[in-house]
Amino acid sequence: MAVLQYVFAIAFATTSSARAAEPPMKAIVIHEYGGPEVLKYEDVPRPDPKDDQILVRVIAAGVNPVDGMIRSGMFAKYEKAVFPMIPGADIAGVVEKVGSKVTKFKPGDPVFAYVTLKNSGGYAEYALMTEHEAAPKPNSLTYVEAAAVPVVALTAWQALIDTAKLSHGQTVLIHGGSGGVGTFAIQIAKARGAKVIATASTANQDLLKGLGADVVIDYTKQKFEDVAKDVDVVLDSVGKDTLARSYGVVRKGGFIVTLVARIDQAELNKHGIHGASLSVEPNSDELAEIGKLIDEKKIKVVVSQTFPLAEAKRAQEQVATGHTRGKIVLKISDEPK
Repeated sequence: MAVLQYVFAIAFATTSSARAAEPPMKAIVIHEYGGPEVLKYEDVPRPDPKDDQILVRVIAAGVNPVDGMIRSGMFAKYEKAVFPMIPGADIAGVVEKVGSKVTKFKPGDPVFAYVTLKNSGGYAEYALMTEHEAAPKPNSLTYVEAAAVPVVALTAWQALIDTAKLSHGQTVLIHGGSGGVGTFAIQIAKARGAKVIATASTANQDLLKGLGADVVIDYTKQKFEDVAKDVDVVLDSVGKDTLARSYGVVRKGGFIVTLVARIDQAELNKHGIHGASLSVEPNSDELAEIGKLIDEKKIKVVVSQTFPLAEAKRAQEQVATGHTRGKIVLKISDEPK
């Protein structure tokens, strides 16, 4: 599956490996695979940065569907986690300490990041990262809003810009437009000068319009293929039947990117189109570009709910419903004044 590279990179964190002479920190810790009940709110050693690492005091952490997939052991047959594990990849916070080789950041800098280190997940009061994973926090965002950005925004960017090469004047069909990736994909595509067709349920039609979608499709009432025809790019975050039906709406020579399944090469050949299964990767330069678009008011962030760190179980349960508008965020500490 396309998500596996992301899964393998994400925070398979062991509290035992943290080097911490300092006071302990609060974190959500997993000691075994299972349902949301295996998420434990515990004291763990505070990590200490190596020469090429940054230690960030986490103000807020984003919650992604894949967090629950990892927790449940869905990917254990590909790579087993080392327990105990701290989950989480999206963070926003303040640099606490930097290693001797770090040049881009200093203590006190506000940052947001897609954390992929294997020894420091984001559901914690402190997290480790490298310069390649972090970027300056957009000035116009709160830390809660900033924590909702990295993974989903980078996914949308890498799917549309890096992979499909979406350009001005093209038309893109975005499935799941009201979700975390979808809300950013609509706005990134519009900033690129593309025409956007997006799908969502009845309750989210106004949201799609507010984000700038040119054509909105209520998938509960109409088939997207009756509306979207000969599009240049399709971004699929649904898979299954939705992906199978999408090959036929792409113009010859166009591109389809899926985030949740394997591309069917036979279907690509049949329709004369290109395609890819995407695995998102951290990229501080792209994250900084996204931050600039946010500060220029070309992208707005949708946060539907916040939970305290101790209630990560409730947050993951909500995300697992598959009906979250934008993102859910864990609020870990108060915003700096």
